[in-house]
Amino acid sequence: MTDDQHPKSDDFAARSGKNRPKYVQVSDLLIREIKAGHWREGERLPVEAELAVELKVAVGTLRKALTLLESEGLLERRQGSGTYVKKPPKEAAYQLFRLELLQGGGTPHAKTLAVRKEKNSEVARVFGVSSSTLFWRIERKRFLNETPIAAEEMWIRGSHAKQLTAEELDESLYRHYREHFGFWISHVEDRIRLDFCTPWSADILNKESGAPLGWIERISWSSQDSVEEYSRTWFDPDVCHYVSRMA
Repeated sequence: MTDDQHPKSDDFAARSGKNRPKYVQVSDLLIREIKAGHWREGERLPVEAELAVELKVAVGTLRKALTLLESEGLLERRQGSGTYVKKPPKEAAYQLFRLELLQGGGTPHAKTLAVRKEKNSEVARVFGVSSSTLFWRIERKRFLNETPIAAEEMWIRGSHAKQLTAEELDESLYRHYREHFGFWISHVEDRIRLDFCTPWSADILNKESGAPLGWIERISWSSQDSVEEYSRTWFDPDVCHYVSRMA
């Protein structure tokens, strides 16, 4: 499908989560890190001063985020010792990956297929930059357990890296962004509709080109309220569906 066949996203990109307090954004990030297993139950978090520097937020903002998570029973602060993970978040909460197997659940993982730098006028409109801007296009095949469920492409600013390969990308792209590119994703917005299988997605999902698929358009903002990632995901409705829950 060509760029012009996709819906124009100017209004989509204009909306953001700037009204969400920064400490709430930080608490969401910490929950995602815990849920992804980067800090496990009983493990101590980095000291506040170090973590605040890593996240590029004030210590006071970080403390408010930690207090919020402590009040929700996810963290435990021990006097003179530090802050520890008390328990992982509920399965239904704080999950940015919304696809599940039809029979329920499934452990998500991804295989990066290709990374290349290119121009794309539609993506440039989403980022609010010139059509001549270069972006990194990341192609991935998504799985739930061992079942292939989706073909996805992500676009990030080309200025984040001079060189980028599939082998060096962490499977958790959001963590890779934070550790290597200096920003973290604080909020996202999805649009979902029916689309038709492109030759690229058909090959990944073993479908006939033109077959109907679910389609997710996602725009992701950083903690500095700038658009940092744009993605398109074609998913197979025969094996999975999009799920959104509120705890």
